[in-house]
Amino acid sequence: MNRDPTIMDQDKKDAGTIAALMIRMQEYRLPRAKRMLERVDSGEKLSDSDIAFLNRVYEDSRNTESLIKRNPEYNDLVVRFIDLYTEIVTKGVENEKSA
Repeated sequence: MNRDPTIMDQDKKDAGTIAALMIRMQEYRLPRAKRMLERVDSGEKLSDSDIAFLNRVYEDSRNTESLIKRNPEYNDLVVRFIDLYTEIVTKGVENEKSA
Protein backbone atom coordinates (compact mmCIF):
# COMPACT_ATOMS: atom_id res chain seq x y z
CA MET A 1 0.00 0.00 0.00
CA ASN A 2 1.50 3.31 -1.10
CA ARG A 3 1.04 6.42 0.98
CA ASP A 4 -0.11 9.68 -0.50
CA PRO A 5 3.00 11.79 -1.30
CA THR A 6 1.26 14.86 0.13
CA ILE A 7 0.97 13.12 3.50
CA MET A 8 4.60 12.07 3.32
CA ASP A 9 5.62 15.68 2.57
CA GLN A 10 3.56 16.88 5.55
CA ASP A 11 5.20 14.25 7.75
CA LYS A 12 8.64 15.57 6.75
CA LYS A 13 7.61 19.17 7.40
CA ASP A 14 6.16 18.17 10.77
CA ALA A 15 9.35 16.34 11.73
CA GLY A 16 11.44 19.42 10.94
CA THR A 17 9.08 21.75 12.79
CA ILE A 18 8.97 19.46 15.82
CA ALA A 19 12.76 19.24 15.90
CA ALA A 20 13.04 23.04 15.82
CA LEU A 21 10.40 23.42 18.55
CA MET A 22 12.14 20.86 20.77
CA ILE A 23 15.44 22.73 20.46
CA ARG A 24 13.70 26.02 21.31
CA MET A 25 11.99 24.44 24.30
CA GLN A 26 15.16 22.81 25.61
CA GLU A 27 17.56 25.68 25.08
CA TYR A 28 15.40 28.72 25.66
CA ARG A 29 11.87 28.31 26.91
CA LEU A 30 12.28 25.66 29.59
CA PRO A 31 15.29 27.35 31.25
CA ARG A 32 13.47 30.69 31.26
CA ALA A 33 10.27 29.12 32.60
CA LYS A 34 12.23 27.46 35.41
CA ARG A 35 13.82 30.79 36.36
CA MET A 36 10.43 32.47 36.30
CA LEU A 37 8.94 29.73 38.47
CA GLU A 38 11.74 30.11 41.00
CA ARG A 39 11.09 33.84 41.17
CA VAL A 40 7.31 33.60 41.58
CA ASP A 41 7.79 30.78 44.12
CA SER A 42 9.89 33.21 46.16
CA GLY A 43 7.12 35.82 46.02
CA GLU A 44 8.29 37.99 43.13
CA LYS A 45 5.91 39.48 40.59
CA LEU A 46 6.14 38.77 36.88
CA SER A 47 7.97 41.50 34.97
CA ASP A 48 6.71 43.08 31.76
CA SER A 49 9.24 41.00 29.81
CA ASP A 50 7.99 37.84 31.58
CA ILE A 51 4.43 38.66 30.56
CA ALA A 52 5.52 39.36 26.98
CA PHE A 53 7.35 36.02 26.94
CA LEU A 54 4.26 34.19 28.21
CA ASN A 55 2.13 35.91 25.56
CA ARG A 56 4.56 34.76 22.83
CA VAL A 57 4.42 31.22 24.19
CA TYR A 58 0.62 31.34 24.16
CA GLU A 59 0.50 32.63 20.59
CA ASP A 60 3.04 30.03 19.45
CA SER A 61 1.02 27.28 21.09
CA ARG A 62 -2.10 28.39 19.23
CA ASN A 63 -0.14 28.26 15.98
CA THR A 64 1.00 24.69 16.61
CA GLU A 65 -2.38 23.19 17.51
CA SER A 66 -2.79 21.48 14.14
CA LEU A 67 0.78 20.14 14.36
CA ILE A 68 0.01 18.50 17.70
CA LYS A 69 -3.28 17.12 16.39
CA ARG A 70 -1.36 15.45 13.56
CA ASN A 71 1.30 14.18 16.00
CA PRO A 72 -0.58 13.20 19.17
CA GLU A 73 2.46 11.40 20.60
CA TYR A 74 3.65 14.86 21.73
CA ASN A 75 0.42 15.72 23.51
CA ASP A 76 1.62 14.71 26.99
CA LEU A 77 4.74 16.84 26.62
CA VAL A 78 2.64 19.82 25.54
CA VAL A 79 0.31 19.33 28.49
CA ARG A 80 3.26 19.33 30.91
CA PHE A 81 4.52 22.62 29.49
CA ILE A 82 1.04 24.13 29.67
CA ASP A 83 0.84 23.04 33.32
CA LEU A 84 4.21 24.68 34.01
CA TYR A 85 3.17 27.97 32.40
CA THR A 86 -0.18 27.85 34.18
CA GLU A 87 1.61 27.43 37.50
CA ILE A 88 3.83 30.42 36.74
CA VAL A 89 0.89 32.63 35.79
CA THR A 90 -1.19 31.53 38.79
CA LYS A 91 1.61 32.25 41.24
CA GLY A 92 2.43 35.51 39.49
CA VAL A 93 -1.19 36.65 39.89
CA GLU A 94 -1.19 35.60 43.54
CA ASN A 95 1.99 37.62 44.10
CA GLU A 96 0.40 40.67 42.43
CA LYS A 97 -2.60 40.40 44.74
CA SER A 98 -0.35 40.10 47.79
CA ALA A 99 1.72 43.16 46.91
